[in-house]
Amino acid sequence: MPPTRGFRSALDGRTVLAVIAEIKRRSPSKGDLNIGLDPAEWARTYETAGASCLSVLTDVDAFGGSVADLQAARSACSLPVLRKDFTVSERDVVDARLMGADCVLLIAAALGRAELAHLHAFGTEIGLDVLVEIHDEDELDAALHAEASLIGVNQRDLVTFEVDHERAIRMGGAIPDHAVRVAESGVRGGDDARRLDAAGYDAVLVGETLVTAVDPGQALAALIA
Repeated sequence: MPPTRGFRSALDGRTVLAVIAEIKRRSPSKGDLNIGLDPAEWARTYETAGASCLSVLTDVDAFGGSVADLQAARSACSLPVLRKDFTVSERDVVDARLMGADCVLLIAAALGRAELAHLHAFGTEIGLDVLVEIHDEDELDAALHAEASLIGVNQRDLVTFEVDHERAIRMGGAIPDHAVRVAESGVRGGDDARRLDAAGYDAVLVGETLVTAVDPGQALAALIA
């Protein structure tokens, strides 16, 4: 496989809040969002509007995504791409690398501490950046035990689907400075982005707000501004 594009490095050391723009057809909580979108077209729009990275859903059943969506999006732009899916085994990590992803998602709530540490080390070994998603202090401890240097705080509860903005504000101050901090889910516009920037985040991962916008490029530019 060729070298990856450097997902973490695209977010690190920036003077303005970075945006990871997501290609997402549907969600378990909201149903269809933009089921017929063209991944290549959206990737080009995101890149032109100033996104630092892409996130592409590849889960079929819950999100309507596919491997083809990721490959089409990555081929259409020069941005690093996160494979957004449920990664629970070495084979899932290898699949992400083989399909062309630059970064893989590990959800701390779905893995034991030893599993998380093993899959993080394994992903790094085969050339991927690894985004570890957390919700609270216990999961942050597990992420740090795994030596994660790219940590995302999901504002959405995985069971109730409710968004807790205060969770991200609280956790932003708890993540050590050596890690790149990413706020995930529930970012609705510039006001949310400014609050998260002030809380110490380096990037926001935004899906629903962009894929449902009349002008996604303008919506993304507003987040960056």
